[in-house]
Amino acid sequence: MFVHNPEHAHLDREELHERLREAFAVLEEFAHARRIGGYGVAAWSAFTSGAFTVTELLDLAREAAGSGEHHLRAVQLPVILVMARPISLALDGRGPLVQARSAGLTTFGSSPLHGGELPRLATPELADYIRPGSTPAAACLLAAVSCPSLDVVLLSASTPEHWAAAQEAAAAPLAPDQLRKVTDVLAQG
Repeated sequence: MFVHNPEHAHLDREELHERLREAFAVLEEFAHARRIGGYGVAAWSAFTSGAFTVTELLDLAREAAGSGEHHLRAVQLPVILVMARPISLALDGRGPLVQARSAGLTTFGSSPLHGGELPRLATPELADYIRPGSTPAAACLLAAVSCPSLDVVLLSASTPEHWAAAQEAAAAPLAPDQLRKVTDVLAQG
């Protein structure tokens, strides 16, 4: 179970953390009752806006559990070329994905195609730069699945053909140096 976009409540940091602690306490009760196996936090902008850090989430989970034996298991954030900061940070060995993975949390990347908009925005030249001969959709997905410290990419596919194309794109991730070149080119744009 994920606490979804808690930063959208537009609370100050202290109140947001208190609400998260309260939510985590309920989720800890659910976990102890075996109603859920664990929980996570899915955030769109919280890690980039400074609403909270992975360390703070872990502290809140420990406080909610009353010990170090908490059930916080995952974080989810956008991993997408139009918001490439999480990718760049992970390439540098920093940021929320690296911190979460180091803490033993599962990392989820959401919206790798920006709700289906990115393939229409990406140029054929960009797609060819990412992986020669690839479609814009495949190239953009490839960049997301190549992000270091990312365990799971959340993706929907409207047809079996789209799913097969996504699997093919993800089968051979980019090397970190190639992904760095892609993010550097996009940062210049």
